[in-house]
Amino acid sequence: MSVNTLLGRIGLAVGVFLIVSPAILFFLWMISLSVKFEVDNAAFPPVFWPEHFAWKNYTDVLSSNRFFTYFKNSVLVTGGATALAMLVGVPAGYGIARMAAHKSAIVILIARITPGLSYLIPLFLLFQWLGLLGTLWPQIIIHLVVTVPIVIWIMIGYFETTPIELEEAARIDGATRWQVFRHVALPVAKPGLAVAFILAVIFSWNNFVFGIVLAGRETRTLPVAVYNMISFDQLSWGPLAAAALIVTLPVLLLTVFAQRQIVAGLTAGAVKGG
Repeated sequence: MSVNTLLGRIGLAVGVFLIVSPAILFFLWMISLSVKFEVDNAAFPPVFWPEHFAWKNYTDVLSSNRFFTYFKNSVLVTGGATALAMLVGVPAGYGIARMAAHKSAIVILIARITPGLSYLIPLFLLFQWLGLLGTLWPQIIIHLVVTVPIVIWIMIGYFETTPIELEEAARIDGATRWQVFRHVALPVAKPGLAVAFILAVIFSWNNFVFGIVLAGRETRTLPVAVYNMISFDQLSWGPLAAAALIVTLPVLLLTVFAQRQIVAGLTAGAVKGG
């Protein structure tokens, strides 16, 4: 191994460490807060590793009467928004890619980068007029603002790099456009579908702004429920950190177990398009 290669690898490792270390430190400190009593959380100098662990912080959150209600709400909202986004976004991405509709792709990109608050006020007024505020439907519908552009944008990039020769051969054999999409394009695009699905789940699950405005007391999702644990009179860092970690755990596990599919989906298109 040459000196330049070694120095390059060292520089890359140092750069990655400097970028990732704040996130790792933050995550470790959240874990530390979640397993400490309030005396240790308020101690100075700060106590990172306590002598006695406060597992009660987790049991109090999980034993809460409303925790599983909020968890069910999050599952329903995220599942509904992701399913509808895949149902709409995958065919849309395929159509835009095959028709080379670059202007439509730009519109999707603009929708993807536009802040969610831009849609919130008009949709809030619409849901209020329809009498849907306080139910789960407004949250599922408005989450499509986040999930649909993600799915379409990912699938456009993936379908553009998949071999079109297979589809042309199927058309010559008499297959309809729908049959080509269902039996040829979709099986080839499985890695891209996995990435689109996972990212849609993550963005929908973590969404906070829409839920805090549109949700009622019984239809809050977990991120909103964690926010409502903050009180001006008393702030218990232990239970709050434990609740935040519990909310993060599902998407964290999904990312860890599906990391190979994510990497394969993000790189397969580039390899095929080479």
